Amino acid sequence: MHITGFTFIRNAVKFDFPIVEAITSILPICDDFVVAVGKSEDETLELIRRIDPNKIRIIETVWDESLREGGTVYAKETDKAFQAISAKSDWAFYIQGDEVIHEKDLPTIKAAMQRWKDDNAVDGLLFNYIHFYGSYDYVGDSPKWYRNEIRVVKNKKGIYSYRDAQGFRKDDNQKLRVKPIEASIYHYGWVKDPRVMQEKHLHIHKYWHESEHEQPVDISSEGFDYSQIDSLAKFKSTHPSVMHERLKHQNWQFSHDLSHKNLSLKYRLKMWVAQLTGWYIGEYRNYKII
Repeated sequence: MHITGFTFIRNAVKFDFPIVEAITSILPICDDFVVAVGKSEDETLELIRRIDPNKIRIIETVWDESLREGGTVYAKETDKAFQAISAKSDWAFYIQGDEVIHEKDLPTIKAAMQRWKDDNAVDGLLFNYIHFYGSYDYVGDSPKWYRNEIRVVKNKKGIYSYRDAQGFRKDDNQKLRVKPIEASIYHYGWVKDPRVMQEKHLHIHKYWHESEHEQPVDISSEGFDYSQIDSLAKFKSTHPSVMHERLKHQNWQFSHDLSHKNLSLKYRLKMWVAQLTGWYIGEYRNYKII
């Protein structure tokens, strides 16, 4: 069984992406790794080159700045990395620049790959998600956060990144058939110094909206306002070991009153039903569980 990891990245240093942690978290079960490194304004290319030259193959790319709606450019960059994977690979393990796998889940993931490798009915593996917010101590727990997504796919070139690269589809816009596994993606995209987070939002806004004049966030000398959140819970487990150094160097403070729930009636109903049944009403699912 041959496994190739793949991802895309740009301006990782400038916007403080944990891309090194993301890649190294899955590298132990990958035979090789493809990284599409977009032309950056910082030392991102050098950063990736230093990780593991024996396993990592870099393809240098230029982002299409004309793709200014819905995050399409992220899908295009993901596809560049995916299409560069060798035909000898059975599985492609996708990880984004702000996602990390816990080492305790690696055996489960590899076992699932081995189990479903030769089953043509299975297109990919579905992961659980843990979304950190504000700091490494809090997680989003309202229905606004997606609970699952595909991160391992068969190495079939009919598969492609969908919309803003959150998930995948195949052939003529068909949803992938997936097996859910007991492994989680630790998503750190909402954990940054507030000043860096504000700068990141101002930058990525142009890849989501055609208009350059629409203001994405209120600009403040204090940085991004993390207090505007509907509901959080305390994180009570352990972080992946590759994140421990980053946790030690958190240089901002964030605290939240867990009793404060700024939820609409619709979200309150969804959370109540989910607590009783485990099912979210109207949950978006870009996959077919088989």
